[in-house]
Amino acid sequence: MGPGFSNNRTVIVVDIHPCYEISDFSYILTKSPSIICVLLYLFLFLLSLVTVCGNLLVMISIMYFTQLHSPTNYLILSLAVADLLVGVLVFPLNMAFSLSSCLYQEDLICKVRNSFDVSLSGCSILNLCCISIDRYYAVCQPLTYKVKINHHVTVFMILISWGGPALFGIGVFFAALNNTCENGCFLYMLMMNTVGPVFYFYLPVIIILCIYLKIFLVALKQAHRIQNKTCQSTKSGATVSKRERKATKTLAIVLGVFLLCWTPFFLCFNFSPFSQNPAPVPVVETLNWLTLVNSMLNPFIYAFFYSWFRTAFMMIVTGKIFQGDLTNTKLLR
Repeated sequence: MGPGFSNNRTVIVVDIHPCYEISDFSYILTKSPSIICVLLYLFLFLLSLVTVCGNLLVMISIMYFTQLHSPTNYLILSLAVADLLVGVLVFPLNMAFSLSSCLYQEDLICKVRNSFDVSLSGCSILNLCCISIDRYYAVCQPLTYKVKINHHVTVFMILISWGGPALFGIGVFFAALNNTCENGCFLYMLMMNTVGPVFYFYLPVIIILCIYLKIFLVALKQAHRIQNKTCQSTKSGATVSKRERKATKTLAIVLGVFLLCWTPFFLCFNFSPFSQNPAPVPVVETLNWLTLVNSMLNPFIYAFFYSWFRTAFMMIVTGKIFQGDLTNTKLLR
């Protein structure tokens, strides 16, 4: 459903975005926003606020409490920084310059918006991938975990998670500056339609799925091995089953939320050009916002499920960390 134009070149494009209008072929925010527009932006602002606050709690907890200074938590810290920047930069830019508006005016701000969007989102995905690798060695190779995943390896993974998407985002920005079919159209389309989806979604998803499947199978095998030992009491067997159910539930939530947020957008983005009826812009824009919601949910998935993080959050929110030096506090597990 494309926008229509009247004789005076001004028309409200309700079917694309409730907060924009076209005036003199420029896509601008409407001067008289509707109730739907106000509620929409209020909702998006709340999403941004929750994203920032949630990830900020994770960052403060890991940096402040000594007990949380570990390679695993440093990867979670890196993920929280990426998701925090999504809340601080990508959310506001997408609100001020939506996907709909940037389809009509490819100005400098839209190019900056796209660059931040792809780079920070890619960084968040790669951090999730690194966390899955860390969990693999912790569960499947516990005896060599401290050798395989040390501080140097963790720093290397963090640099890869940030450096690759940053270079790709810069490349997207400069390719967009020269996005004319005479010199830069092919390069820009190649980066956005092929390189980006493959290296910053499909490949990480395959890696994460394979790793978590391996973790689940190993954990299941270990649980059965313990339960089959005659020296183990019935109570011990019940405890193992409870832990197994909790691990299964956690993995299901991690993978389910991640795939729920990202898969619809990339499938729509990659297969829409081959369809005779491409997806409407409002659908694509909604799916784009759904990917950003993953940055809001990550603190709940990777931090709120652990008792020591919950204890740290409560101490931060209640202001106890300002009442004395609590850096060496023993957090509950």
